[in-house]
Amino acid sequence: MPDRQRADARRNYGRILAVAEEEIAAHGADASLEQIARIAGVGSATVRRHFPTRRALLEAVSRKRIEALAARAQALTGESDSRAALLEWLSDVVAYSASARGLAAALTYDGTEPDPLHDNTCAAVMREAGDPLLHRAMQDGAVPPGVTIADLIALIVGIVLATEHHPDPAAAADRLFRLSVAGLSPQT
Repeated sequence: MPDRQRADARRNYGRILAVAEEEIAAHGADASLEQIARIAGVGSATVRRHFPTRRALLEAVSRKRIEALAARAQALTGESDSRAALLEWLSDVVAYSASARGLAAALTYDGTEPDPLHDNTCAAVMREAGDPLLHRAMQDGAVPPGVTIADLIALIVGIVLATEHHPDPAAAADRLFRLSVAGLSPQT
């Protein structure tokens, strides 16, 4: 949102974003844009002017959490156990995504060509944040070669979306994440 926007446009943006956060928390990524506009006291066109796509709205709602996850990855980069640092960060991503409806949807690959104006910045920030952790774990031999942050984020998105209607989505997502890390082979 440019600083040179009119004061009423800035107020509308803030009101739409606040309502969107509540509606997405209550109804998930498919929250009604018309309902958001109605509650915010603006027209649908105003919502679409500020957020031309649903993904743009989801990303705006998720921005603070994504920035916190990026900062967390940076803080873990210097840890001595690179595998533990990577898994701790991924566990944080699972917990944030499970507790913030809409965040997993903001990270999904939707099959469309990237639009330079409305690219999936959440996913890009997450890749940039997690790459150093993954790269270091690979260098240490703690993660097999060929794994990418995009692979790991896709795994997390799948887990979070699969558990979003569970009575305790955070616990269910954490359990499935830990199962995916441990694998199905018995410990020897």
